[in-house]
Amino acid sequence: MSETVKQIAKNSKAYHDYFIEERFEAGIELAGTEVKSIRMGNVNLKDSFCLIKDGQMTVLGMHISPYEKGNIFNKDPRRPRRLLMHKREIMRLFGRIKQDGYSLIPLTVYFRGPRVKLELGLAKGKKLYDKRESAARRDAKREMDRVMKNRRR
Repeated sequence: MSETVKQIAKNSKAYHDYFIEERFEAGIELAGTEVKSIRMGNVNLKDSFCLIKDGQMTVLGMHISPYEKGNIFNKDPRRPRRLLMHKREIMRLFGRIKQDGYSLIPLTVYFRGPRVKLELGLAKGKKLYDKRESAARRDAKREMDRVMKNRRR
């Protein structure tokens, strides 16, 4: 029996601003009303990032809108949320971030079975000329695909 994976939110801006070297999966420590809000798709990863402090990893800047029916149980939408990974993995990532100038950027939020997971990318920032180059490559590919499609007709 395979577990179903249902993607909720994607950080498209991360692919524009960073080179994604490696991907990791982490669980998120959430309150009940936050899970209900995520189920409804009320998540924004746009300006979020991860920090490692005292052997614990937290995600900052991730916005989970308050659940309408949650009243007093709702939490602050932008509060720091702890990420759940093995200590060994966290320490390995900590070493990579400190040494090589990498960042940990949340890429997607999804459900794996009943659990909310966060896909993290070990990312290196793009310079402006890198962004222009990727845009030019993408446009050239789009143009080639268009020509090939018209040629087949």
